[in-house]
Amino acid sequence: MFAGFFDFSGMVWWILPVIFVAKVVEVTLTTLRLILVNRGFRSLGTAIALVEIIIWVTVASQVLQDINALKGLVYALGFALGVYVGSLVEEKLAFGKVLLQVICSEEESEAVIEMIHEERIGLTVLDGKGYESKKKVLLIYVERSQTTELLNSIKETDPGAVIGVSDINNLTGGYLPKRRRQFFK
Repeated sequence: MFAGFFDFSGMVWWILPVIFVAKVVEVTLTTLRLILVNRGFRSLGTAIALVEIIIWVTVASQVLQDINALKGLVYALGFALGVYVGSLVEEKLAFGKVLLQVICSEEESEAVIEMIHEERIGLTVLDGKGYESKKKVLLIYVERSQTTELLNSIKETDPGAVIGVSDINNLTGGYLPKRRRQFFK
């Protein structure tokens, strides 16, 4: 039953790196497509799906044609690396918006609010009460691509701030800075 599974004698060896690279690209695209569609970029997700399925059919047909253990292993390694690469690419592209919930002491809040206004970013300020003192709760919606820079600025202004970051799938109204790079929706 498994006799041919470990027979590599008739295999064309150059096909292994092709299978590996194509699988990495395909799974990277799959990761991006899932995230894009989930964040509302349906048109771009659909275009990626077309390329993704063409690659999948081509690669799967090569693996299933004279299937053996080595092709299966290369296919699996390409899949695993594709998941990793896809997550790195998505992190760099930073699609979508996030909600930053910043809790500051009353004393430090004015400096944080002023810094955020200087960046021309809208925010909502709420009064809060912590375990031992009064607090200010800042709600800030920004593009994911702006998150790291803004978090660093907040921490620099108020090192004691408590910050939560949540992904936002849908947001309407309010003041939002325009996204620096546009993708069709």
